[in-house]
Amino acid sequence: MNRPGGADLQRLTGVRSGKATFYREYRGAAERLERVVHALDAISRALVRTVEGPEALVLAVAEAARQHLSAQWVLFALADGELPESQPRHLVVDVHGNPYAFEGLPGGGPPPDDVPPVVINRLNDILRGEFGFLARPVVDPHHAHVPIELEGGVVGAFAAWTPPRRRLDVTDEAVMRILASQTAVALQNSALFQSSRVLLERAETAYASASAQADELAARNAELVEAQRKLGVAARRKIIDDERHRIARELHDSVTQCVLSAGMQIEVCRSAIPGPERGERLDLAKNLTRTAVEQLRSAIYALDHAGESEQAGLTEMLRQLCTVHMPSDLRVRLRITGTAAELPRDAEHALVRIAGEALFNAAMHGGASRAIVRVDHRADRVTLAVSDDGEGDPESLRLRLRMAAAGDLDGHHRGLANMQNRARELGGGLRVRRARIGGVRVAVTVPLPLRRVESGGPAEGCSAPAVPDTDEGGRA
Repeated sequence: MNRPGGADLQRLTGVRSGKATFYREYRGAAERLERVVHALDAISRALVRTVEGPEALVLAVAEAARQHLSAQWVLFALADGELPESQPRHLVVDVHGNPYAFEGLPGGGPPPDDVPPVVINRLNDILRGEFGFLARPVVDPHHAHVPIELEGGVVGAFAAWTPPRRRLDVTDEAVMRILASQTAVALQNSALFQSSRVLLERAETAYASASAQADELAARNAELVEAQRKLGVAARRKIIDDERHRIARELHDSVTQCVLSAGMQIEVCRSAIPGPERGERLDLAKNLTRTAVEQLRSAIYALDHAGESEQAGLTEMLRQLCTVHMPSDLRVRLRITGTAAELPRDAEHALVRIAGEALFNAAMHGGASRAIVRVDHRADRVTLAVSDDGEGDPESLRLRLRMAAAGDLDGHHRGLANMQNRARELGGGLRVRRARIGGVRVAVTVPLPLRRVESGGPAEGCSAPAVPDTDEGGRA
């Protein structure tokens, strides 16, 4: 009675029954079964070397086939274009287990001259894909050929040649077919594993590169944050310094002048001056002191109300300066020519301060009795000139300007430096010359439209932009 699976048992063992009465047949079957078990064990040990790479896998499979068949020659080959990732493409193993390959093999060498022609011809047929009748298993007494199939197609083949003492049977065919089918899957898995490992290495390299770039960017960002912090500190410090300089300049150009004038009037009164005139001098000193207090309050108010601007224009502020805020013994005339251009409030304020400082210097230092303030409006510039008939020396004033630009050690002569800095901040320049009425002529030319620059630039002495200016008589 046949049992399910009996055909497989007969195919593998060569017996139709497991009873011991068939002793001779049973003994032969036992030997064949033992060889099959050893072969399957060798095959399993070979196929688990997938992760070691296709070379190690192919060598292990060929060696397992050689040992099981006691073969003189074992051939493994893949057809051109099949499993392109797998290397080596073919392999020849001799009776001693030495591997050879035409294209070279790690640890092996080229096939020796004594390789039988049948092996070389079979190798060429498989490489070219000319399987023909070899597309099916072929088992002769001393030769076996088993195709390697994958996804319904033949991708290569195993072939073996045995010596006369080793005859092949259906058991060997079954082992070879198992070996071939499992080798195809293992080769594909090995190729995928190697490809995934390459991708993993690339990913790790990319990750390491990205991490290094991230660290570098973090360091650069920290440097930028620190630089931004330092720039912020420097900017705040500059704002504070600029404001301090502005306050110092405002106090010098306003309060200091009045206080000095008052002091000079009091000093005159201490001299031998008749009573009525002494009273007038003291009244003037009193008024100057009151004016200084009012200007000081005005400066403090301006600091608290920086956004508010005065209503008076440049002409009106200059008229008040020439008629109200000057000493009685200095006669000042104001002349305006041209069509007045609309200037920013701070620019008008700077021009008024320059005129006030020039008039103060003419009265207190130059001993002038007459001064002319002239404003010439042009399409491309505005020129403010203050001329006096005093005893000032233009060359001495220019020298003081150069000394102040180089480094003002004692704080004197800040008035001249303030005038020059105010002109530069408006993009203009300051000139000091001999006036046609005998004293000093201070002229500031500001180009239009305004080209504001940072204060504290390179000193230009008393130079001005390359535009002509005019004297109090209208002559160039």
